[in-house]
Amino acid sequence: MNADDLAPLTERDIAEYLIQNPGFFQRNSELLTNLQLGSAHGQRVVSLHERQAEMLREKIKVLENRLVDMIRHGSENSVTTNRLLNWATQLHLEHDPTALPEKICSDIRSQFIVPQAAMRVWGVAPQYADAGFAQGVSSDTKSFASSLTTPYCGMHVGVEAVRWLEEPLLAASLALIPLRDVEKPSAQAFGMLVLASPDANRYQDDMATDYLEHIGKMTSAALSRLVHPTA
Repeated sequence: MNADDLAPLTERDIAEYLIQNPGFFQRNSELLTNLQLGSAHGQRVVSLHERQAEMLREKIKVLENRLVDMIRHGSENSVTTNRLLNWATQLHLEHDPTALPEKICSDIRSQFIVPQAAMRVWGVAPQYADAGFAQGVSSDTKSFASSLTTPYCGMHVGVEAVRWLEEPLLAASLALIPLRDVEKPSAQAFGMLVLASPDANRYQDDMATDYLEHIGKMTSAALSRLVHPTA
């Protein structure tokens, strides 16, 4: 075979050879000290060992940034958890059932920095039927609330619940939280809590809803006194 007919070696051929022959650099150790590589930080040339050190430092920096993010998120989660616990305590200390809906909305606005919050409750005991929180809910909204297994988060969807807010035109994103018997997760909803923000990114359809679900359960448990007065 003529030498001119041989295909030229490619970088892939060299890489495959080195992979298949792990002892190459052991047999040719002097190459490790003579190899010169381009630095990731400028145009200067560095040795293989220096380049490996640079790569290791970069990996360490990435890991450090991830650790900082984990610590920050852990701190934020701890703050939110403490707020939930304090809020739950205050709900237990409220002895007037009719004051609960407004207290819940007011507390959510102040403690969780939510611009707007409102709710409606239906199927209440007769003595609460004329209260404002039990008015103006269509059968479609009741069915919609019952269809939610987790809070809805996303853009303004034109639902009736938006009209419960003081400033519905400022609701760029929403969280709609169904309220139901906490001991019967598959039960029909007896209310719905709506949180709203002028920030379109505050409530997104791909966000985690764990804390919103906790808020829903705490709210549902507190409001059970309206729906089940003998409980």
